[in-house]
Order: sequence, then structure tokens, then C-alpha cells
Amino acid sequence: MSASHSVPLSTGADYEALAARFRPIFARIAEGALERERSRTLPYEPVRWLKEAGFGAIRVPTEYGGAGASLPQLFRLLIELAEADANLPQAFRGHFAFVEDRLNAAPGADQERWLARFVAGDLVGNAWTEIGDVKIGDVMTRVSQRDGQWVVNGRKFYSTGSIFADWIDVFARRDDTGQDVIAAVSTHQPGVTQFDDWNGFGQKTTGSGTSVFNNAKVEAENIIDFSTRFKYQTAFYQLVLLAVLAGVSRAAARDAAEEVRARRRIFSHGNAPLVSQDVQIQQVVGQISALAYVAESAAIRAAEPAQRAYEARFGGDAAAERQANIDAEIDSAKAQVVVAELALRASTDLFNALGASAAVADKQLDRHWRNARTVATHNPLIYKAKVIGDWVINGTEPPYVWQIGGSHASPDAARPA
Repeated sequence: MSASHSVPLSTGADYEALAARFRPIFARIAEGALERERSRTLPYEPVRWLKEAGFGAIRVPTEYGGAGASLPQLFRLLIELAEADANLPQAFRGHFAFVEDRLNAAPGADQERWLARFVAGDLVGNAWTEIGDVKIGDVMTRVSQRDGQWVVNGRKFYSTGSIFADWIDVFARRDDTGQDVIAAVSTHQPGVTQFDDWNGFGQKTTGSGTSVFNNAKVEAENIIDFSTRFKYQTAFYQLVLLAVLAGVSRAAARDAAEEVRARRRIFSHGNAPLVSQDVQIQQVVGQISALAYVAESAAIRAAEPAQRAYEARFGGDAAAERQANIDAEIDSAKAQVVVAELALRASTDLFNALGASAAVADKQLDRHWRNARTVATHNPLIYKAKVIGDWVINGTEPPYVWQIGGSHASPDAARPA
């Protein structure tokens, strides 16, 4: 605990010792990644391995039984996990965001209760997005009282990781006050039904399907005012995606080297008796490795302001906290714009080092590009670049929360007269 803070904080651990706990699990996860991809099998067992090893408590302060890792250290671990299986860090995205929110909560019994749950292995999923006829700013999922019990009713899509979780972080609106809240709903009840109906061409096994809440019970202390949500949440969610993209880049570099090393067929107009000795192929693999290096470096560097924002939350300097939150948003956006391109290039250039046999379905080498492309579509990169530009030019503070939904404007309004 820093001497300037009155509450225990997670400011960093011995990274190599921390990573050594999980690298054998990452290796086991990597062994089954291809088969899970081929058969579209959800990674229930790998999630259990990570859960039992305390992966979900990495950010919890050591004083409460966690690992005390800093945010850059968390994202370094997520990059290593993404290299093994790009689906798993995203499946844990909602969990680590909820952990971060509870770390930023006011110290007290409620916070300690949640930290103990994380240390015990409880995982939290995510259910925020509504699709269909829902307008920007509207929230169809409601929290209300029924027979003296608070209940949640609604339907969410993109509930990433929730199918593996013990709790779901549900964005909803209170019927009585109209206030937007987070309802932390236990999945261990009949009022919660989940479906594995995500059908994207990439990130197939993140568990990003539909969650339905039918009078799902929620305790009053688990209904949290959304306005108290931690300020750097948008940056945090993007940092997880950055970790996935960096991990995909590392996986592309790994597979490129392995495939070239094992390849025996050559072209008559190549440069060497073995592909591994061909200087042009070496150049391609070297470039992919360099792309992965820069992607990882940028992702880790982008996490540093978020750590400053976390520590400033309890530092008593409002101006420093505000600037750290701005830096967290801007730096994560800068990295996202560039790292997405690096990952897409690395996962494409992989095929420039190999022959047509690399395209066979059994190898699933195309999963790297499909995963990178899917992750990079989550938040339009053009809007990220716009936010950066508006800050650099005009000093306009970035948005900390944004939504997606139907437009209130009439389609006819966009047509010329």
C-alpha cells in the first residue's frame, strides 16, 4: 500500500512470479485452441482452470487475498492468454471491468464482500447491449420491486462471458426513479436464461450470446448507481480489446515461424533449398514479429494512464485524477487505431510466408485475421481517431461513456428535398 493512500491499492506485483503461476495453464489452453475453433466448443474447462487458479483475483489487493497486480501487468497477462486463445481474454472482459469498478468503490463492507467473492473464484459476466427497436439513450431492461423483492426483467445481446459466470453485470433502469443502474445478478437462479447464439465469423467462443432476465432476483445492495461507475471504464474496455489484438499478433508471429520451420516444399524460383533458409521468407516472418512487438508494446504502454487514474481516485487531487482519466481515454484510443492495423497486417502477412496449403481449414490459420477483424469492429476506429484529433486540436475532453442504438431522426430527414 502506498504511504499516500489510506486504503489498500493494487500497485504491482513481481510480474515473472505472477506469470509463472498461469503460463502452464495458458499452455494447456493453447493445446486445445484449434479443436475448440474447429468444433466451436465453448471453453468451459479452460475458464474453470483459470478460475481455480485465482485468475479472476489478479487485480484484488494482496491485503484481501488477491495478487495486487497493476493494470499494465493485468494486460500483459491478457496478451499472453490471447496468444494461447484469443477468445478467453474477451470472455473475462466483463469480469475484470466489474472488478475494477469495485476496486474504485468507496471502502466498506459492500466493497469487501465483492473482493472476497473474487478471491473465492466468483466470475462476473456482462449484459449491457440491447438490440432491435431500442433508441439511443433508451434502456428496455428494468429493475423493479415485486412482492418486496427487487427483480430484473429484460433481454440483452453481446453478453460476453456471462455464460461462464456466477454473476452478470446488467445495465438497467429503475422503474421507480428512472435512474440508470448496474444490477449485479446471480446466474444461479431460474430467472436467468442464457443462449450461445453469437454467430460472428471471429471470436466464436467468447460466450457472447443472449441473456434473458425474467423476474431475476437481485439484492438491494447489488443495485449500483451507474453514475458512480469508475471513470476510466471506456478506456478499460478498449484496453482488453487491445490485449486481444496484441495476443493475436503474437500468435500470428508464432505460427508463421512454426509453419516455415516445418515446411519442406519449396518453389523452383525460390532462394534456398529450404524455406526456412530463404531470405525473403525470413524477412516476412521478421516483419510479422516486429508488428507483434510494437502491438504488444503499445497495448501495455496505453494501460499506464489507467493505473494512474485508479491510484488518483484515492489521492485527493481532483485535477490529477481528471487528467489521468483523460490520458487513459486518449492513450487507449491512440493505441487502438494503430494496433488494430498492426494485428490485421500481421495476420494477413502470415500467408505471404507460406504456400496454398496454409489455407486448408484444418490449420485454422485464418482465425487470427478473423479474430482481429472482429475485435477491431467493436468500436469504429474512425470515431476513435476523431476523438484524438478533437483533443489534440481543440482540447475537447473525450467522452467517458457512449451508447449505440437506433436514431431518433426520421430516415426521410437524411434525404435531399
